[in-house]
Amino acid sequence: MSDLSPPPTTNPRILYEDDWIIAVDKPAGLLVHPSWIAPAKTPHLVGWLRERYPDEKIHTVHRLDRATSGVILFARDKEIAHKLQTAFAERKVEKTYLCVTRGWINEPGEIDYPLKPVHDRIADAKSDPDKPAQEAVSLYRPLGTVELPIPVGKYPAARYSLVEVRPKTGRKHQIRRHMKHIFHPLVGDTKHGEGRHNRLFREQFNLPRLLLMATQLEFEHPVSGKYLKVEASVTEEVAELFDSFGWQGLYPA
Repeated sequence: MSDLSPPPTTNPRILYEDDWIIAVDKPAGLLVHPSWIAPAKTPHLVGWLRERYPDEKIHTVHRLDRATSGVILFARDKEIAHKLQTAFAERKVEKTYLCVTRGWINEPGEIDYPLKPVHDRIADAKSDPDKPAQEAVSLYRPLGTVELPIPVGKYPAARYSLVEVRPKTGRKHQIRRHMKHIFHPLVGDTKHGEGRHNRLFREQFNLPRLLLMATQLEFEHPVSGKYLKVEASVTEEVAELFDSFGWQGLYPA
């Protein structure tokens, strides 16, 4: 089953660019590449970049899930793309995400829980579906909590946490699967989350998206060697919701 992502409500935005790299703020709901999970001619980020830079060959460095928003990096040269991909593989790129989880998280922690590769029956038709689990490590810390006077199931109120996560590895759906593993699934996650809480945010706050945002990338520039920190703010609709929860100043604005 694929993610049931609503279409993007904002446009991509260039966060940083120079002669070698481009960093983009990808909206939630926008594919990075064309995919079998979406009808033909569905908009995607690579297509948007091709229109913006028609005379260039833009190279993908890493990926974000369709449902995830935030910072994603591209290279304007094949060799630069390879250098950056190697930096990701060697864990020399610091990735920071922001998410909303079900339940209260009161202490920071580390999730060291191997994950089996996610096997897609069409996209990965020729791969081995029985590959062993791979190392997966995520560090997390709570930024804020909220209790809403809205009954969910047997509970008279709904509790949520705003959490910063720094994944040290890059497995598919790692944050989503790790947070589910510690019984704090992400709000809006149609694959690993809880339908009751997803419906609450859709119906009470008109927010149908996955609340997972890639807010920051930190890395060494592959040419200049300069340390770069690229940041993405949350969208206006997400900021309004977070402010209503009393989370002002706890997220990138």
